[in-house]
Amino acid sequence: MTKSELKEFLDAKVILYNNPKFIESDPIQIPHLFTLKEDIEIAGFLVATIAWGNRKSIINNAKQLVDLMGNSPYDFVMNFSDKEADSLSSFVHRTFNSEDLFYFFKSLQNIYTNHGGLESVFTKYIDDNSLQPSIHHFKKIFFELEHLPRTEKHVSDPLKNSAAKRINMFLRWMVRNDTAGVDFGIWKSISPSLLSCPLDVHSGNVARKLQLLSRKQNDAKAVTELDTALRKLDVKDPAKYDFALFGLGVFERF
Repeated sequence: MTKSELKEFLDAKVILYNNPKFIESDPIQIPHLFTLKEDIEIAGFLVATIAWGNRKSIINNAKQLVDLMGNSPYDFVMNFSDKEADSLSSFVHRTFNSEDLFYFFKSLQNIYTNHGGLESVFTKYIDDNSLQPSIHHFKKIFFELEHLPRTEKHVSDPLKNSAAKRINMFLRWMVRNDTAGVDFGIWKSISPSLLSCPLDVHSGNVARKLQLLSRKQNDAKAVTELDTALRKLDVKDPAKYDFALFGLGVFERF
């Protein structure tokens, strides 16, 4: 395909998948349960954190998370204390367990109390027209409290060559602002042009077949390469193509 043909093809797939029907089978349905900004972003961050593996299992465990928080994520986080630890004991998603969740609640409380909230942290560290340095600095702040070393594996760092798929997906949810009704667009201080496409097995394989990506590993270098290609197709909203790449891979077996 020529560049114009590729853009036309992918734009059509964005329209096909970037609509409310997408929500029904995607973990983004969980933050869509809320209307308060802080509830949406906290629920979104926690759900994105456990978004690996079987999608049905992700959604079921995300619903359990919401129940644990009494369907009020921000209020729960801000009033969280050590005495709540026992109530978390039953939670586990793959290698993310109740000890990890306990620290996540404590750290989120610290971020909202002392750092102005999640949006403020990510906005503060934007560098070189990219959000990847923001993710690196976010991780440093997120783990500034005493914690178990094992919990650090649940927050990726692109400056250590991770694709940081789940955080890039979370950022897409918070930042992209269109009329489709899937992404929230509640973070007004960050431009959608800075977003990176969440890179996983599905989007990576499709990107390679479409010659948008040549690197074989799904790592930070591949994210940078894919960013460059997608920004040539839409410099203002490159991450919209996540819908096309993911949809082609998961739903069409492209």
